[in-house]
Amino acid sequence: MRLLLVEDNIALADELTPLLRQSGYAVDWRTDGRDADLLALTEPFDAIVLDLGLPGTDGLTLLQRWRSQGLSTPVLVLTARDSWADRIDGLRAGADDYLGKPFHPDELLLRLQALLRRSHGASPAPLLRAGNLELDEARQVVRREGEEIALTGAPFRLLRYFMLNPDRIISRGELEDHLYDGERERDSNVLEVHVNHLRRRLGKAIIETRRGQGYRLPLGQPGPSP
Repeated sequence: MRLLLVEDNIALADELTPLLRQSGYAVDWRTDGRDADLLALTEPFDAIVLDLGLPGTDGLTLLQRWRSQGLSTPVLVLTARDSWADRIDGLRAGADDYLGKPFHPDELLLRLQALLRRSHGASPAPLLRAGNLELDEARQVVRREGEEIALTGAPFRLLRYFMLNPDRIISRGELEDHLYDGERERDSNVLEVHVNHLRRRLGKAIIETRRGQGYRLPLGQPGPSP
């Protein structure tokens, strides 16, 4: 899952960026509202974490502009403005959730998980389920038929995206857009390596390849391959 973090507090962003990446997110970070504006409208982010007190263009103006232009990406607002009026203004502008500073990092992660699940029509339950798979995002482990398997890095991000989009054919381009941030090179063979890694860990039938179309996580998965 790919996030846009818009935060001009460098110390806070330096804390949040590695935390989010360790939790399985690809992160693009911007400190100025003007830089974030175009990026949000042109890149396929799964969610945006937005500070309101930004240089260039403030966060509330950005949010209003994005919604007026049809951007439906979920937005979690971060702000030191803690009055009810500010919260209401943010929600009216199109924020999906609101987190006042200071906050605990675990609360940010949990709110993001809930936000992403709602946006994909998934259950808000603590565990993500698709077919006979159960993904514990906090521990980055997947369970299948009682077996618990740890996943990290790109394979974890890939499986989570599949589980949020079960039974849907997803193109290679879409997967790459949501797995990597804008700073990382995208090797044409790397995605296939990660898909094969998941097949080795979870069974060959876990992910279908649709030639010329992409990949699919079928809901009616058979048992693990020998």
